[in-house]
Amino acid sequence: MYLVIEVYVLTKKLPKDERFGLISQMQRSALSITSNIAEGYGRSHRGDYLHHLSIARGSLCELETQIIIAGRLKYLTNAEAKKAWDLCQSCGKMFTSMIRKLKV
Repeated sequence: MYLVIEVYVLTKKLPKDERFGLISQMQRSALSITSNIAEGYGRSHRGDYLHHLSIARGSLCELETQIIIAGRLKYLTNAEAKKAWDLCQSCGKMFTSMIRKLKV
């Protein structure tokens, strides 16, 4: 949830002409992460949960790429993107750990 909020704060710094491009994609990726975790958790079977965690991890990778793109386009400085990037890295480690433990 912290990552979603940070992405919304961060996307307010992007140019308005990116409203239907990068802004929308970053927000959708962030929302997809939390939504897939919740949906997978609500399913009855471990396999369903693992599947949704995998989708969430894919959305996390999309978001990381979008943050990099925003930086390369000079829409964000490294300092502005740092908190979101750090949250992405933490989430990635959590996904790896959760998936590994659930596969046992």
